[in-house]
Amino acid sequence: MEGRGWLIVAVFICLFGFSSCRELKVTVKHKHNQHHHLATYNHTLARILVQYASAVYLSDLTELFTWTCSRCDGLTKDFEMVELIVDVKRCLQGFVGVATDLNAIVIAFRGTQERSIQNWVEDLYWKQLDIDYPGVDGAMVHHGFYTAYHNTSVRPGVLRAVRKVKNLYGDIKIMVTGHSMGGAMAALCGLDLRLSLGEQNVQVMTFGQPRIGNAVFASYFNQIVPDTIRVTNGHDIVPHLPPYYYYFPQKTYHHFPREVWLYNIGLGSLIYTVEKVCDGSGEDPTCSRSVRGNSISDHLKYYGVEMGCDTPSGCRIVMDPRVVAYARKDLDGNLILSRDLSNSILKLNTDRGDQGSSA
Repeated sequence: MEGRGWLIVAVFICLFGFSSCRELKVTVKHKHNQHHHLATYNHTLARILVQYASAVYLSDLTELFTWTCSRCDGLTKDFEMVELIVDVKRCLQGFVGVATDLNAIVIAFRGTQERSIQNWVEDLYWKQLDIDYPGVDGAMVHHGFYTAYHNTSVRPGVLRAVRKVKNLYGDIKIMVTGHSMGGAMAALCGLDLRLSLGEQNVQVMTFGQPRIGNAVFASYFNQIVPDTIRVTNGHDIVPHLPPYYYYFPQKTYHHFPREVWLYNIGLGSLIYTVEKVCDGSGEDPTCSRSVRGNSISDHLKYYGVEMGCDTPSGCRIVMDPRVVAYARKDLDGNLILSRDLSNSILKLNTDRGDQGSSA
């Protein structure tokens, strides 16, 4: 009996070691050129996109749609809104527009409302992977994030706006961004643009994004959308969620590359921010995983920019008669503000190619 017990222990150890160390084999069903390079971090571009990720939080739809809000200036002043989508039922918000300085379409998604972050963080500790991602064997994603993008009014509004812009301006770059849960939606959107619309020139940059899938999904995502940067900040709690379990790499949530970790060094008044470009694993132990992710305050400010709503009133919407003509509602009461691009005075330099990505 004792020998049998030792045999069971030995078998368990072998299986555990096998599951912890074996190489991931990803079978991709979609026909795409496979990319294996890692994205190059651009500090200037990050400072621009973080402002879009901040502006999308605003509840005053008039100022946001006309791009006259307090966060709609500086590095983003030459932006023109094309479509603003507000899923009232699920408290989601995103927009699509064009930026002359980037020579690109910019898509931004709003993150979790500040007053619900604590509850949302607690939920993420217990959420499990529960959706098989279509198109690849073994890839699983977080149900809530997948649903927030794919099963709401946000996705059709975004895809419609992208087609509209491309029809007018041609093959220009697409940049997708978001903070917190908005970062998770931005990542899923970038993947969707590649798979559903066949867009080749897609760049994703997120801020304080949680994990959204398992290791197979992370590997698959890196193949399809290699031009992706995840910026994390200090002890921000959200990039540590849902939890990563080192000893269960096949089953745990896993970040995709490439991470850029912002952290401070120095003492007193001599404080410097380091921007560390991490390795290609997605889970570099020398980056944000090297610290305890226990700070909500680090989650609410990136590059000195406030990330979060301008009002604690949840999903309040402010809109005046100036933009009513641009608005329509669907059967669920969700709101879409859309601009007719035939009347646009925006001028893009369509001869610049990809230079917009270098900002």
